Order: sequence, then C-alpha cells, then structure tokens
Amino acid sequence: MSAPEPGAGRGVVGRFAPSPTGAMHLGNARTALLAWLHTRAQGGRHLLRFEDLDTGRVRDWAYDTTRRDLSWLGLDWDAEYVQSRRLEHYAAALARLDTYPCTCTRREVLAAIEDSAGAPHGEEPVYPGTCRAGTAHPGRPAALRWRVPDRVVCARDARSSQELCQDLPREVGDFVLRRGDGVYAYHLAVVADDAEMGVTDVVRGADLWPATPRQVALQGALGYATPRYWHMPLMTDYRGERLAKRGGASPVSALREAGERPEQVLGELARSLGWGVPGEVTAAELVEVYRGWAF
Repeated sequence: MSAPEPGAGRGVVGRFAPSPTGAMHLGNARTALLAWLHTRAQGGRHLLRFEDLDTGRVRDWAYDTTRRDLSWLGLDWDAEYVQSRRLEHYAAALARLDTYPCTCTRREVLAAIEDSAGAPHGEEPVYPGTCRAGTAHPGRPAALRWRVPDRVVCARDARSSQELCQDLPREVGDFVLRRGDGVYAYHLAVVADDAEMGVTDVVRGADLWPATPRQVALQGALGYATPRYWHMPLMTDYRGERLAKRGGASPVSALREAGERPEQVLGELARSLGWGVPGEVTAAELVEVYRGWAF
C-alpha cells in the first residue's frame, strides 16, 4: 500500500456510523477504533453518525450506550449527526434521480427471476424490471427504484488496492432508494450524508465492500465526490463466524459496567489485528501503530 501524499491529512474527514439497534459489541468497537485511528493519524476531523432510518429496529437506549462506550474507550468525535433528523436531505437527493414506483414484493421478484430463463443474477437477486413500464400491482404501497444507467462502475479499496467493477443493469439492477413504508434506503442516505458532511475517508467492515460500486454510481449521478474507502477485516468468534448483535456477541457496555479497564480491551482489539502491543494500551498510543499498519 502506498503512503499518503505529503499534506494528504489536511482536510481529512472520517466517520463512525453505528446503527442504534442494540449494544455495541467488540466487532463494532474494533471498527470504531480503526475509523478513529485513521482520522486521528492524519490529523483529521472525526464524525459520529447514528444510522437510524429503520425505526422499527432502533432501541432508544442504544444512542447513549454507544456514546458512553466510545468515550470509555477514548474514541472522541468532533460532531454528531442523526439520520432520522435529516430526512429532507434524502428527499432532495432522491428528487434528482430517475426513479419509478415498484409494488413488487421480494417473493415476487424471486419468482420472476426463476420464471425468466437465463435471467442474469449475481450474489443477490437482480430486479428484472417488472414495474419499469408501470406498477404491477396498483393500490399497493410503492417503493421507489433507481433506473440505473447502462454502465459498468468500479470501486477501489485503498487498503487492499483491489478494484471491484459491476455492470449496473446486469449485476445490480434497479435497486430500491425508498421503501414502500417511506424509509429511505441505506445506500441513498449514506451517499448523501458523506457528501454533505465532507467525508473524505471511509473506514468500515469488509462486508460492505460488495455494495461499494452502487454507492459510487449514486455519487456519480448526484455529482458528489467519491471518498477513499478502507474495508477492514471483520472480527470473528472462536468458530470463525462474524460477530453480530443478533448472534448474541458480548456487548462493550457489559465489560464497562463490570469494571474492566478500557486499556485492556483496546489491547485485545489491537492484538486481534496482529499488532504487537502491550497488554494494556490507550487509543492515543495506538495512533502511531496504525500509521505503520495502514500506510
């Protein structure tokens, strides 16, 4: 990986964007640590953004618990945003895109793909365009799908130097930007937020890498700059499975409330990345270690 250009850290804006759907577990904490280290290693501005558009899954207590956990670990932030308070920004971005209403359910989309001999599809179902010429089921609540341009879009991961290219109509399809219940889609919201907040560097889990080209495509259609992306390895349990809230991963708050030392937790997180650090270490002490690892 090449070193950043001289002065590249000036104006760097990074972010950590948790979903307040439960307590933050150690996998979340490691991503938060890496995002914070990345920003601070370059002397940048760091944001905390709660991605809470799916209100049915949000837990009111999770906002403050997340703030407490981050502060306990020594991961500060320079500004805070809450997506549910920014709906007008997503509406404005949506209005600038070529969309159409779609009343198909996921089950109907899957059935249509199975019925279409040779229908192209990748790792996830590719919408076959059932409602492009008009809604298939008038009267149902309609989602809004983006009529994707006929082009190949590529994304680059700065950590691995890998490039991922996707043929939008054939490998991605017209994807939903606003659900039938009015909830804005993650891809639209994150693209609008990163652009309007001036985010230059995105450090996030490797599970989001396959979705990056569609975000790059939206950025291009909306005239937004594309941030630099670093996709980090996910933390796994003893079975090699990804840590997840739904899987009952131990929450950071439990360690905090049990009287564990944050320096010990940070040391364990750092060593899980293969870093040779003492048993206890502060976030500030890890900044130089990160510089040598990432750049």
